[in-house]
Amino acid sequence: MADQTSPALKEIFNAERLAHIATEITAVYPGFDAKAFLKLAKTGLAELSVMQRMARVSECLHAILPLGYEESLDVLRALAPRLNSAFVSMFLPHYVATYGAHAFDLSMDALKYFTAFGSSEFAIRHFLRSDFERSLKLMHDWSLDENEHVRRLASEGSRPRLPWSFRLEQVQADPTLAAAILDNLKADDSLYVRKSVANHLNDITKDHPEWVLALIEGWSLDNKHTAWIARHALRSLIKQGNKRALAIIGAGGKPEVEIIDVKVEPAVIRLGEKITLSFRVKSTVPDSQRLVIDYAIDYVKANGSTSAKVFKLKALTLSDNASEAISRSQHIKELTTRRHYAGQHAVHILVNGERLASTQFRIITDAH
Repeated sequence: MADQTSPALKEIFNAERLAHIATEITAVYPGFDAKAFLKLAKTGLAELSVMQRMARVSECLHAILPLGYEESLDVLRALAPRLNSAFVSMFLPHYVATYGAHAFDLSMDALKYFTAFGSSEFAIRHFLRSDFERSLKLMHDWSLDENEHVRRLASEGSRPRLPWSFRLEQVQADPTLAAAILDNLKADDSLYVRKSVANHLNDITKDHPEWVLALIEGWSLDNKHTAWIARHALRSLIKQGNKRALAIIGAGGKPEVEIIDVKVEPAVIRLGEKITLSFRVKSTVPDSQRLVIDYAIDYVKANGSTSAKVFKLKALTLSDNASEAISRSQHIKELTTRRHYAGQHAVHILVNGERLASTQFRIITDAH
């Protein structure tokens, strides 16, 4: 997940963008007090995260527009196609979620309209929280819509663990509630939609892996779109070496291979430098094998223990005693989700979920 406090991301809603919003609102509603809007919107802007800035725009519009909710929506509908950023346009559905709970039909129609300009995925969840059955029923209808943005909203908005949003506890507890939506979209022509369906299912694997496995095992994977969703939906389980998940993608067999010439270069690095993992995978049988190859790094923690992180590497078919050279470079740098510490870090090669070879590298600091 991207860092909400990243300076580059925050600057999507910078002073220049706020001026653009004010200009475009004035173009569709000449009575708009742009000066008052900008003064209010810029107050304390530097301290706000990107999502807080998005909310700020919505709140300032509500404060400055001298109109009722229905009339304000008319202005925002006219504004939507004039905005110069899809992400920025997400303040429009935020407005609906914040001020439109009293007008369900009008608000849901607005979310359906606004989603084509960015996404209404965060806003729709507030309606699911307040009126779950009514909202989900409408989203099921949206999953059959001719517009890919609307279909994608049906899946993305009902994800149990959507990043940057609260969890949908009902769907998290019972994935069957949104199953009909996923079923409608399991062979969708749009990659945009398929990515959402796969992410939705991957969310569910965190709580109900057996349910997802049984669902996908019941699908026909002859359809290339359905097969794509299955592979990406099962990615977390595949990283874990789950045999049922590997079998679904045709890599459930015991790998009859050997890993040779495995090394990490350089063997000693400082934080911020790059390592390159390389090795050769060689078949030891004459038969064709479907292989999923990953690698794991045992990251050293502050207390000296380690925590493994699995990275996807490559899926391939190896036949007739063939071999293939594989390499991957990775920067070892600080992330918002991971801190690095000095010490010896083990690297493991995983083939169809089985650890077949290991090597290591060391991170040093000026004090080590």
